[in-house]
Amino acid sequence: MKPLGKTIQIYCPTGEPRGVRIAEITTRIIQAVVVPRAKLDEALGRAELGGVGLYFLFGESESGGLPFAYIGEAEDCCVRFKQHNKNKDFWNIAVAIVSRTGSFTKAHGKLLEWLAIDKAYKAGRYQLDNGNAGGEPNVPEWMQADVAEVFETAEVLLNTLGFPIFEPAANRATDADAIFYCRRGGADARGVYNEEGFVVLKGSLARRATTSSSHDTIGPKREELVGSGVLVSAKDGYRFERDMAFSSPSAAAAIVTGGSANGWVEWKNSKGLTLDEVYRKGNKP
Repeated sequence: MKPLGKTIQIYCPTGEPRGVRIAEITTRIIQAVVVPRAKLDEALGRAELGGVGLYFLFGESESGGLPFAYIGEAEDCCVRFKQHNKNKDFWNIAVAIVSRTGSFTKAHGKLLEWLAIDKAYKAGRYQLDNGNAGGEPNVPEWMQADVAEVFETAEVLLNTLGFPIFEPAANRATDADAIFYCRRGGADARGVYNEEGFVVLKGSLARRATTSSSHDTIGPKREELVGSGVLVSAKDGYRFERDMAFSSPSAAAAIVTGGSANGWVEWKNSKGLTLDEVYRKGNKP
């Protein structure tokens, strides 16, 4: 069955597209309030943030590793954001998931937090600043059903806003013809090209050595990926422990080969066609 379309409305209270934003699916009561850290004082006056909510703090990795995130729940998101502005350094964007009708209770927040941490760990898209999700909160069946619907809405809104924290980097049902390989210099990597950029798949092997001209750029990025658990040292190089999305095919090929590379020609499918031939010259199977 073809997925149903959705209408998502994004309101910019000050008219600034990069400022505070409020997103919602027009037929539902759930809102996502986006708060740039630089606009926190402005956002704290918003009534939407004065109640119970599930919230996320997002920050980028300076070395090109996994982005960072923290997930929590609060009885008053304004109070919690002020606390985190003092005690957490990594974040630059906060997102609160709240109810337009004020219908969330503390129990809703706790279950949403548990679901969010659990699913974010499984997706592996962000390096979480949380501990484990703990045990599932004990709530009535009707509340579980309500929260499941809220969570689905939150997932859609977060993806739309550019925070795919619950979305695996690659679809494991990917057709074999859509998988590309890079096997230069001892590397043995597989990946797929999608809306994220280029995703190197779990189990891929990156060459250990780096070229002299690229050592100072590739080395720190690899160290960041090792630190976040994406790469582990293996006998013949570095092995990808999870799928990893890169901004471009060339960025992915550089990490895999240990040097600067044109990913559009480095990545080839099982028929020997380059990524360039398949996606830019129209030779799709």
